[in-house]
Amino acid sequence: MRPIVDRDLCIGCGLCEDTCPEVFAIGDDGIAYVIDEQPAPETYPDIEACVELCPVVAISVTTS
Repeated sequence: MRPIVDRDLCIGCGLCEDTCPEVFAIGDDGIAYVIDEQPAPETYPDIEACVELCPVVAISVTTS
């Protein structure tokens, strides 16, 4: 699983960073980014929660 943040959609609410700080962070520009592009399998449930929680649907995942 590879998490992706659409930085054009992101509003920087911080839910992803709060939910899965091992994978997501809010940058100096106030927009989320992925800090671990090959996260450990134990983070997958939290990443999936981030996909569901994002209010602007800026987070997605790919299997490639």
